[in-house]
Amino acid sequence: MADQEDRDWQRLDKWLWCARFMRARTDCAALVTRGRIRINRQATDKAHARLRLGDVLTVPVRGQVRVVRVLALAARRGPPAEAAMLYEEVEG
Repeated sequence: MADQEDRDWQRLDKWLWCARFMRARTDCAALVTRGRIRINRQATDKAHARLRLGDVLTVPVRGQVRVVRVLALAARRGPPAEAAMLYEEVEG
């Protein structure tokens, strides 16, 4: 049986948008296609890369590099408090 998006996995660009790393989903996709994002230490340039629970992302945004662990997949783009529940910061 094939995975179902938003239940077992989620597109990287969609998750970044729902987690409010950028304002527009197109900006999230552009950040990914520039090869700046890492999933579990592996660089990716695919906006459609599959993101799963427990994955660790390295995201350069707003002049800093953030390392976060995925705690949940997003059902929708909600308010900032809801978005913050999708991940936890990883101490480096």
